[in-house]
Amino acid sequence: MIRMEIASDIAAMMAAEIKAGERAVSKAVTKAGTDLRTAWRAQITGAGLGQRLARTIRSEPFPRSKPSLNAAALVWSKAPVIVGAHDTGPLIRARNGFWMAIPTPAAGKSARGGRITPKEWERRSGLRLRFVYRRSGPSMLVAEGRLNARGRAVMSRSKTGRGVTTVPIFLLVPQVKLRKRLDLARDAERARDAVPGLIVANWVEGKL
Repeated sequence: MIRMEIASDIAAMMAAEIKAGERAVSKAVTKAGTDLRTAWRAQITGAGLGQRLARTIRSEPFPRSKPSLNAAALVWSKAPVIVGAHDTGPLIRARNGFWMAIPTPAAGKSARGGRITPKEWERRSGLRLRFVYRRSGPSMLVAEGRLNARGRAVMSRSKTGRGVTTVPIFLLVPQVKLRKRLDLARDAERARDAVPGLIVANWVEGKL
């Protein structure tokens, strides 16, 4: 005759197992979110888009107060338009049928960082821009000045006009195709696929 006795409290065992599962899921999802944030930041800096844009990538687990079997992690950018544009490579058109002014190296950069506008360039340089239409190739905004040692167009101080030349400052185009430089979905899929293995590993580790 075989006699079996259950000495342990089944309810207590199940409750402990559920708590272990909650901790395992929350820990796994948090790590997946952190890994995805790191991967996206690495993509952005690797594409030459700079640390500043990379630092806009954030991650946060939910719920934050306690472990949960329904835990989730949100990974997002505080500059979604810029990051999204480099992720999709959209066709950008000028507003109202006008031109888009693309600065040449001679234009320099904006005082605020990034792309300088024709209005700001005229204000800072003291030079006036002149429109030059070209039948083949983009039309241009040019200025009469000289190039300094850094290759920037500046006002000439020569009274005789020596060294003064016509410098292309902006190229004018009706639209531009932004090159796709990021693949955020690739890293998101990798992070998602890693979650089950992380849950199992954390669950087993929590019981040892």
